[in-house]
Amino acid sequence: MKFCSLYSGSSGNSIFVGSDNSSILVDAGLSGKSIDSAMSCINEDPSKIDGIFVTHEHLDHIKGVGILSRKYNIPIYANELTWQAMAGSLGKIKSENIKIMPYGECISIKDLEIISYKIPHDAAAPCGYKIVSKNKSVCVATDLGYFSDEVKASIKDSDVILLESNHDVEMLKFGPYPYPLKCRILSNVGHLSNEDCGKAILDIIGSGKRKKIILGHLSKTNNYPDLAYKTVENVLVESGVKVNSDVFISMAKRGEPSNYMEI
Repeated sequence: MKFCSLYSGSSGNSIFVGSDNSSILVDAGLSGKSIDSAMSCINEDPSKIDGIFVTHEHLDHIKGVGILSRKYNIPIYANELTWQAMAGSLGKIKSENIKIMPYGECISIKDLEIISYKIPHDAAAPCGYKIVSKNKSVCVATDLGYFSDEVKASIKDSDVILLESNHDVEMLKFGPYPYPLKCRILSNVGHLSNEDCGKAILDIIGSGKRKKIILGHLSKTNNYPDLAYKTVENVLVESGVKVNSDVFISMAKRGEPSNYMEI
């Protein structure tokens, strides 16, 4: 399997996952031109994408979905409520490229299997995705109001996990956002803080595999990459975890491809 975070953050999100025979995107939350550029940077051909899997309808996850589908004739996968919520933002989509994927369903695309699972977020029917090929798996788990039992069960056995580390709580509380927005982010349908991300990693590293955790979906206003990394590292070290030995931690970049790896 191949994995790369093309973009990750409050400005836009898109993840590339591929294999010898197929490739998909999880979300396309930037312009089609930006996605094309990122794909070129990792020597992948956007015209060969076999599907775009949408986590939810917020603009930082769907901005380029319709454009890419029309340009390259790519099927779009999402559950029914997400389709209803985002249809008006995508533009005209060919009927054969509208794919309904209920929660928990497993879709096979050549040698990739993609499974959706529920996530707690303030969208119509948000989900995460686990992608499996040849006994290896990767997970995308962002936009989490809290680390639910279902999310834990879905991602705990994966080799690579892109996990949300969205904000520093104190920066958010004393930052420029209006009070209702602060409450929304801190709620159980908001976003995962740096500290809660660290606690979530503690919950999943006992399953036997040495995992690669990529911290992503950072807020541009309420976080810094160094702060996110250090906060997560401190949570792990305080519990006796050896970072980059027991678990490998890295950061997903906001504005360029990062964490390209073969699994």
